[in-house]
Amino acid sequence: MPEAAAVTPPPPPRAEVLGVRRIRLVEVPAPRLTAQERQARDRAWEDAVAANPKLFDGPVVACAGTSWPRPGELHVYWSRVTYRHYALRRVTSSTAPTASLSVSVLQPTDDGRVLVGRMSPSTSAPGRWQPPGGGVEPPPDGERLDLAALRRNAVRELAEETGVAAGPGELALWAVTRGQYGSVGVLFLAPPRPEPELRERFGALAPPERELVELAFVRSPGDLPGLPGPHADYLDPVVHRYARQRPPG
Repeated sequence: MPEAAAVTPPPPPRAEVLGVRRIRLVEVPAPRLTAQERQARDRAWEDAVAANPKLFDGPVVACAGTSWPRPGELHVYWSRVTYRHYALRRVTSSTAPTASLSVSVLQPTDDGRVLVGRMSPSTSAPGRWQPPGGGVEPPPDGERLDLAALRRNAVRELAEETGVAAGPGELALWAVTRGQYGSVGVLFLAPPRPEPELRERFGALAPPERELVELAFVRSPGDLPGLPGPHADYLDPVVHRYARQRPPG
Protein backbone atom coordinates (compact mmCIF):
# COMPACT_ATOMS: atom_id res chain seq x y z
CA MET A 1 0.00 0.00 0.00
CA PRO A 2 1.55 3.38 -0.94
CA GLU A 3 2.56 5.67 1.88
CA ALA A 4 0.16 8.58 2.41
CA ALA A 5 1.52 11.99 1.49
CA ALA A 6 1.98 14.45 4.32
CA VAL A 7 -0.72 17.10 4.39
CA THR A 8 0.30 20.64 5.26
CA PRO A 9 -2.50 22.46 7.09
CA PRO A 10 -3.61 25.67 5.39
CA PRO A 11 -2.32 28.92 6.91
CA PRO A 12 -4.75 30.90 9.08
CA PRO A 13 -6.83 33.42 7.15
CA ARG A 14 -5.36 36.89 6.84
CA ALA A 15 -6.74 39.37 9.33
CA GLU A 16 -9.01 42.26 8.35
CA VAL A 17 -8.04 45.86 9.01
CA LEU A 18 -11.04 47.99 9.92
CA GLY A 19 -11.30 51.75 10.01
CA VAL A 20 -12.75 52.86 13.36
CA ARG A 21 -13.41 56.38 14.65
CA ARG A 22 -14.82 55.45 18.04
CA ILE A 23 -14.59 52.44 20.38
CA ARG A 24 -16.81 51.55 23.30
CA LEU A 25 -15.86 48.65 25.59
CA VAL A 26 -18.52 46.74 27.53
CA GLU A 27 -17.72 44.17 30.22
CA VAL A 28 -19.66 40.88 30.16
CA PRO A 29 -19.31 37.69 32.24
CA ALA A 30 -16.47 35.28 31.44
CA PRO A 31 -17.33 32.32 29.16
CA ARG A 32 -19.00 29.43 30.99
CA LEU A 33 -17.15 26.15 30.54
CA THR A 34 -18.30 22.61 31.08
CA ALA A 35 -16.38 20.43 33.53
CA GLN A 36 -14.89 18.57 30.55
CA GLU A 37 -13.74 21.84 28.96
CA ARG A 38 -12.10 22.99 32.21
CA GLN A 39 -10.25 19.69 32.57
CA ALA A 40 -9.13 19.72 28.93
CA ARG A 41 -8.07 23.37 29.21
CA ASP A 42 -6.00 22.68 32.33
CA ARG A 43 -4.28 19.70 30.70
CA ALA A 44 -3.49 21.78 27.61
CA TRP A 45 -2.15 24.59 29.78
CA GLU A 46 0.06 22.22 31.79
CA ASP A 47 1.48 20.84 28.52
CA ALA A 48 2.19 24.38 27.28
CA VAL A 49 3.95 25.31 30.53
CA ALA A 50 6.00 22.13 30.41
CA ALA A 51 7.19 23.17 26.94
CA ASN A 52 7.75 26.80 28.00
CA PRO A 53 8.10 27.27 31.79
CA LYS A 54 8.11 31.07 31.40
CA LEU A 55 4.42 31.13 30.48
CA PHE A 56 2.47 33.06 33.13
CA ASP A 57 -1.20 32.55 33.98
CA GLY A 58 -1.85 36.21 34.70
CA PRO A 59 -5.03 38.24 34.22
CA VAL A 60 -5.92 39.28 30.69
CA VAL A 61 -8.91 40.55 28.72
CA ALA A 62 -10.76 38.26 26.31
CA CYS A 63 -12.98 39.49 23.49
CA ALA A 64 -16.51 38.12 23.79
CA GLY A 65 -17.84 39.72 20.60
CA THR A 66 -18.28 42.96 18.68
CA SER A 67 -21.06 45.03 17.17
CA TRP A 68 -21.33 48.09 14.92
CA PRO A 69 -24.25 50.26 16.11
CA ARG A 70 -23.35 52.86 13.46
CA PRO A 71 -20.64 53.27 10.79
CA GLY A 72 -17.20 53.84 12.28
CA GLU A 73 -18.28 53.03 15.85
CA LEU A 74 -17.19 49.65 17.24
CA HIS A 75 -18.51 48.12 20.44
CA VAL A 76 -16.22 45.48 21.95
CA TYR A 77 -17.61 43.10 24.59
CA TRP A 78 -14.91 41.85 26.92
CA SER A 79 -14.43 39.44 29.82
CA ARG A 80 -11.87 38.92 32.58
CA VAL A 81 -9.93 35.67 32.11
CA THR A 82 -6.35 34.50 32.55
CA TYR A 83 -3.90 33.32 29.90
CA ARG A 84 -4.85 29.73 30.76
CA HIS A 85 -8.16 30.35 28.97
CA TYR A 86 -6.42 30.45 25.57
CA ALA A 87 -5.20 26.88 26.03
CA LEU A 88 -8.73 25.99 24.85
CA ARG A 89 -7.48 26.74 21.34
CA ARG A 90 -5.65 23.42 21.55
CA VAL A 91 -8.83 21.56 22.55
CA THR A 92 -10.56 20.56 19.32
CA SER A 93 -13.78 19.54 21.08
CA SER A 94 -14.27 22.91 22.80
CA THR A 95 -16.85 25.36 21.51
CA ALA A 96 -16.02 28.13 24.01
CA PRO A 97 -14.95 31.47 22.46
CA THR A 98 -11.21 32.13 22.65
CA ALA A 99 -10.88 35.54 20.95
CA SER A 100 -8.38 37.90 22.54
CA LEU A 101 -8.19 41.70 22.80
CA SER A 102 -4.81 43.28 22.21
CA VAL A 103 -3.16 46.63 21.54
CA SER A 104 -0.31 47.37 19.13
CA VAL A 105 1.67 50.46 18.21
CA LEU A 106 2.78 51.44 14.71
CA GLN A 107 6.09 53.22 15.31
CA PRO A 108 7.18 54.95 12.08
CA THR A 109 10.63 56.20 11.26
CA ASP A 110 11.12 59.69 9.90
CA ASP A 111 11.75 58.26 6.41
CA GLY A 112 8.42 56.45 6.10
CA ARG A 113 9.18 52.93 7.33
CA VAL A 114 7.54 51.19 10.29
CA LEU A 115 9.12 49.18 13.11
CA VAL A 116 8.40 45.48 13.60
CA GLY A 117 9.99 43.09 16.07
CA ARG A 118 10.65 39.36 16.37
CA MET A 119 9.27 37.77 19.53
CA SER A 120 11.59 36.09 22.03
CA PRO A 121 11.68 32.26 22.23
CA SER A 122 10.35 32.56 25.80
CA THR A 123 7.06 34.20 24.72
CA SER A 124 3.82 32.52 23.70
CA ALA A 125 4.58 33.29 20.01
CA PRO A 126 8.30 32.53 19.65
CA GLY A 127 9.96 33.97 16.56
CA ARG A 128 6.85 35.79 15.34
CA TRP A 129 7.23 39.20 13.66
CA GLN A 130 4.76 41.87 14.73
CA PRO A 131 4.49 45.53 15.79
CA PRO A 132 5.14 46.20 19.50
CA GLY A 133 2.10 45.25 21.53
CA GLY A 134 0.38 42.61 23.60
CA GLY A 135 -2.72 41.48 25.42
CA VAL A 136 -4.83 44.02 27.32
CA GLU A 137 -4.77 43.81 31.10
CA PRO A 138 -8.12 44.14 32.90
CA PRO A 139 -8.58 47.28 34.96
CA PRO A 140 -8.79 47.13 38.78
CA ASP A 141 -12.28 46.65 40.19
CA GLY A 142 -14.23 49.87 39.99
CA GLU A 143 -12.21 51.31 37.09
CA ARG A 144 -13.30 51.47 33.46
CA LEU A 145 -11.76 49.83 30.45
CA ASP A 146 -12.03 52.50 27.78
CA LEU A 147 -9.98 53.99 24.96
CA ALA A 148 -7.82 55.89 27.46
CA ALA A 149 -7.02 52.62 29.25
CA LEU A 150 -6.13 50.97 25.93
CA ARG A 151 -3.77 53.86 25.20
CA ARG A 152 -2.06 53.37 28.56
CA ASN A 153 -1.67 49.66 27.77
CA ALA A 154 -0.16 50.56 24.41
CA VAL A 155 2.26 53.08 25.97
CA ARG A 156 3.45 50.42 28.41
CA GLU A 157 3.91 47.79 25.69
CA LEU A 158 5.89 50.20 23.51
CA ALA A 159 8.21 51.10 26.39
CA GLU A 160 8.68 47.51 27.58
CA GLU A 161 9.37 46.08 24.13
CA THR A 162 11.33 48.88 22.44
CA GLY A 163 12.45 51.29 25.15
CA VAL A 164 10.53 54.15 23.49
CA ALA A 165 8.75 56.40 25.99
CA ALA A 166 5.63 58.05 24.59
CA GLY A 167 2.81 59.87 26.32
CA PRO A 168 -0.76 58.59 25.88
CA GLY A 169 -1.65 61.81 24.09
CA GLU A 170 0.96 61.05 21.41
CA LEU A 171 -0.77 57.84 20.30
CA ALA A 172 -3.60 58.26 17.80
CA LEU A 173 -6.25 55.58 17.22
CA TRP A 174 -5.35 54.25 13.76
CA ALA A 175 -7.29 51.04 13.02
CA VAL A 176 -8.70 47.81 14.44
CA THR A 177 -7.80 44.33 13.24
CA ARG A 178 -9.95 41.21 13.38
CA GLY A 179 -8.12 37.93 12.90
CA GLN A 180 -7.84 34.29 13.89
CA TYR A 181 -10.37 33.09 16.50
CA GLY A 182 -12.18 36.44 16.01
CA SER A 183 -9.46 38.22 18.00
CA VAL A 184 -9.54 42.01 17.99
CA GLY A 185 -6.47 44.23 17.96
CA VAL A 186 -6.53 47.99 18.50
CA LEU A 187 -3.71 49.80 16.70
CA PHE A 188 -2.31 53.19 17.64
CA LEU A 189 0.00 55.36 15.55
CA ALA A 190 3.01 56.94 17.28
CA PRO A 191 4.93 60.03 16.11
CA PRO A 192 7.84 59.32 13.71
CA ARG A 193 11.33 58.93 15.17
CA PRO A 194 14.73 58.47 13.51
CA GLU A 195 15.81 54.85 13.08
CA PRO A 196 19.13 55.39 14.97
CA GLU A 197 17.18 56.65 17.98
CA LEU A 198 14.85 53.64 17.91
CA ARG A 199 17.78 51.22 17.68
CA GLU A 200 19.59 53.01 20.49
CA ARG A 201 16.59 52.84 22.82
CA PHE A 202 16.05 49.17 22.01
CA GLY A 203 19.71 48.40 22.57
CA ALA A 204 19.55 50.00 26.03
CA LEU A 205 17.02 47.41 27.26
CA ALA A 206 18.51 44.67 29.42
CA PRO A 207 18.61 41.50 27.23
CA PRO A 208 16.95 39.19 29.82
CA GLU A 209 13.93 41.50 29.90
CA ARG A 210 13.40 41.76 26.15
CA GLU A 211 10.21 40.36 24.68
CA LEU A 212 11.55 41.29 21.24
CA VAL A 213 14.94 39.95 20.21
CA GLU A 214 15.35 41.76 16.88
CA LEU A 215 14.02 44.83 15.11
CA ALA A 216 13.35 45.44 11.42
CA PHE A 217 11.98 48.41 9.51
CA VAL A 218 9.61 47.85 6.60
CA ARG A 219 8.31 50.24 3.97
CA SER A 220 5.90 48.03 2.04
CA PRO A 221 4.48 44.47 1.97
CA GLY A 222 7.30 43.58 -0.42
CA ASP A 223 9.73 43.84 2.52
CA LEU A 224 7.92 41.18 4.57
CA PRO A 225 9.25 38.06 2.78
CA GLY A 226 12.69 39.12 3.99
CA LEU A 227 11.63 38.51 7.60
CA PRO A 228 12.21 34.77 8.23
CA GLY A 229 9.79 32.92 10.45
CA PRO A 230 6.10 33.33 11.32
CA HIS A 231 4.30 36.66 11.01
CA ALA A 232 1.31 37.91 12.99
CA ASP A 233 -1.80 37.33 10.89
CA TYR A 234 -2.50 41.06 10.78
CA LEU A 235 1.04 42.18 9.81
CA ASP A 236 0.63 42.02 6.03
CA PRO A 237 -2.71 43.88 5.82
CA VAL A 238 -1.51 46.47 8.35
CA VAL A 239 1.62 47.19 6.31
CA HIS A 240 -0.55 47.35 3.15
CA ARG A 241 -2.79 49.96 4.77
CA TYR A 242 0.14 51.93 6.19
CA ALA A 243 1.87 52.01 2.79
CA ARG A 244 -1.31 53.29 1.10
CA GLN A 245 -1.81 56.05 3.68
CA ARG A 246 1.82 57.12 4.03
CA PRO A 247 2.38 60.66 2.69
CA PRO A 248 4.39 60.78 -0.56
CA GLY A 249 8.16 61.11 -0.03
